[in-house]
Amino acid sequence: MRTQSGNTARVVVIGAGMAGARLAARVPGVTVIGEEEHAPYNRVLLAEVLAGRYEPDVIALPPADVRRGVRVVRIDRSDRLVHCDDGSVIGYERLVLATGSNPVLPPLRGIGRTLPDGVHPFRTLDDCLALRAAVRPGVRAVVIGGGLLGVSAARALAECGAQVVLAQQGEHLMERQLDAEAAGLLRRHLEALGVEVHTECRVRGLRCTDGATPAVRAVELADGYELEAEITVLACGVRPRTGLAQAAGLEVRKGVVVDDELRTSDPYIHAVGDCAEHRGTVYGLAGAALEQADVLAGVLAGGSPRYGGTRALTRLTLRSPAAVPVAAGAGAGAGAGAGAPGGLDLAAFGESRPLPGDDVIRLADATRGAYRTVVVRGDRLAGGVLFGDLAAVGTLARTWQDDEPLPADMSLLHLLTNDGGF
Repeated sequence: MRTQSGNTARVVVIGAGMAGARLAARVPGVTVIGEEEHAPYNRVLLAEVLAGRYEPDVIALPPADVRRGVRVVRIDRSDRLVHCDDGSVIGYERLVLATGSNPVLPPLRGIGRTLPDGVHPFRTLDDCLALRAAVRPGVRAVVIGGGLLGVSAARALAECGAQVVLAQQGEHLMERQLDAEAAGLLRRHLEALGVEVHTECRVRGLRCTDGATPAVRAVELADGYELEAEITVLACGVRPRTGLAQAAGLEVRKGVVVDDELRTSDPYIHAVGDCAEHRGTVYGLAGAALEQADVLAGVLAGGSPRYGGTRALTRLTLRSPAAVPVAAGAGAGAGAGAGAPGGLDLAAFGESRPLPGDDVIRLADATRGAYRTVVVRGDRLAGGVLFGDLAAVGTLARTWQDDEPLPADMSLLHLLTNDGGF
């Protein structure tokens, strides 16, 4: 097999995110093509860069040989070639799609093909650096979306001294991971940082200045109320990047459909990470991306590992707000930083909302600011949330991930003791 550039690789990976970089570290001689100019980095730590706690080089992943700043524009499955926007053509024996996901841009009035000045997605290192350059003490910032990404962005902006409002459409923060009580504790902690939190709050549009380069001035809510904004962060979720796969005729539903070998509908093409859909699930989680890359590395090495899905643990750490410069008039919780509680740790796994017939065990310690709850379904752990005190998280997470029956003679209350009852 020959290409226009005379270049053929055994394995070509499209995408230099966490999944692509992990695969390159596990499989010798992989050719990785990445759109970003940056070396691969740990996307989970972008909020730490935004807060100024880390510089970009700190979150870099182990070195990998990546063709940076190059975008693949077409996959030729019949000749097993990938065509790039710099004119190069690379042949492959196996191709891996690790194209990741794009931030969801909500259908709001004021958002078109080009975002107004001051409106920022929060997905890539470039997004993060642009946002960090725009933040200054006292700037009014509105974060749209109260999931994990939105909470992390709001916390980081508050640490930079911004006056932050977090607008969440759902009933409480981090609805996918937390029950109402844990979400209430999280809300109070954010308010102690000076973040004004609005839940059950639907955003209708953006009010921007007129002219050739409009700039955001306010976020308009469905009830007619306006939140003044010099910066608006879109944290409304992500969508798998499947354009290349669709154009190449691969099976795509929510994501690129893969089997237990992470193989697509073309036997010579695999997919991993945020773009992949396995057994009807698109995970969109770093842990799942790394686990898939590890399994695929074994498959490409000639082994017979199989991917059966990921049981992922969500962790969030909010640092102590004592040093946060809260600007005057920052809304609910403004000025509370000096007397606020210390840093906060949160972990969530599985299903935190019980079904009829489930057993629920809760322990709350208001003095220590600790909250723990687990859901037991039959003889197995279905999920749980730990807030403040994570001493038991290791044992609980292993019990849940192993999906093994709980000991019949064990008191369910022991699940929430520091050693998990074992």
